Amino acid sequence: MSPAAVTHPVRSHKEDREEALVRAAFNQIAERGFEGLRTREVAAGVGLNIATLHYYFPTKEALIRGVVAHAMDRFRSTLAPHGSPADQLRNHLRAVRKLLRDEPEVGAVMGELALRSARDPAMARIMGEAFQAWQRTLRGLLQRASRDGYLARDLDYDDVAALIMATLTSMTLPSTASADRTDRAFRQLERWLGLRPSK
Repeated sequence: MSPAAVTHPVRSHKEDREEALVRAAFNQIAERGFEGLRTREVAAGVGLNIATLHYYFPTKEALIRGVVAHAMDRFRSTLAPHGSPADQLRNHLRAVRKLLRDEPEVGAVMGELALRSARDPAMARIMGEAFQAWQRTLRGLLQRASRDGYLARDLDYDDVAALIMATLTSMTLPSTASADRTDRAFRQLERWLGLRPSK
């Protein structure tokens, strides 16, 4: 198929506005923390009024769902579907490390929202849904890698996925997010998993 024949989905004006509002909210949280999020300023930052923001996101919770989805999309972008399951798992860990280094605002926002979810039931639900989807993806990768002989067969996939997530999530917290500590944690995860080279 020639490049000219490739079609791209046409984005609607509504989708463009929603994305602009989510990015503005994401940037506010990255810069000021959750407590610094002001929906009126989010709207003004993209040239809209607060009533228009409420048309797209009727509640602050709906806007936060959009922010979490945007951040999780950045994490999902580290899951390349090619290569063996072991390659995919190894590449995911390395790509997450690169993402947190190159786009520290992603880690800042996820860390901020994770901390907030400890005392906000609505936020806890949003983050819980996002993390359950991530855990299912990791569990599937671990199962396939084990089945294909790259990992030990007696692993508890849910436990290992939870450990990987806990390690990666902790890297978003300011107290643990030094480059050296992050690199060492990722290297140890790879060693502990014992990812054998691709066949």
